[in-house]
Amino acid sequence: DQKKAILDIELDLKNEYQQIRLLQGDVGSGKTVVMFYSALIAVEACFQVAIMCPTEILAMQHFTFFKNIAEKFNVKIGFLSGKDKGKKRELLLQLLKNGEIDIIIGTHSLFQKDVFFKNLGLVIIDEQHRFGVMQRIHLLEKGSKPHLIIASATPIPRTLSLAMYGDIKITEI
Repeated sequence: DQKKAILDIELDLKNEYQQIRLLQGDVGSGKTVVMFYSALIAVEACFQVAIMCPTEILAMQHFTFFKNIAEKFNVKIGFLSGKDKGKKRELLLQLLKNGEIDIIIGTHSLFQKDVFFKNLGLVIIDEQHRFGVMQRIHLLEKGSKPHLIIASATPIPRTLSLAMYGDIKITEI
């Protein structure tokens, strides 16, 4: 299922239209691996990737997992949370704006007004049901129609109804 999910996502990433996809799978099914592989595909196509998580703990887990692998591919990863302040935050935001960070992983801090991307092409939202519609929209507006993957083990009925009526593709693992 992971291989099929990656293939579906990869095909849509290569198309001109905006991909909006629900990646649904139980805890431990491999959603994180699929998200990471999708991010690498986008980076290879010269796009930046934003991965938003509802908690700092989950964001840090993803950052640690991704960083260990990404270094082998010379992919630059950053981490942004609401706790980042001062010069450290300013430097990170400048690197992101200049395109020197390929993948940024963070919390709600990613859609704040002072966060800019050079070429945001893919947004991945983990546990998407923990974010409001406007929060997701604010992050998407930081790019020019970036692809969107929303991951969840427990999608909310609103998301499922959107999928039923054709606005969101569903990939199950």
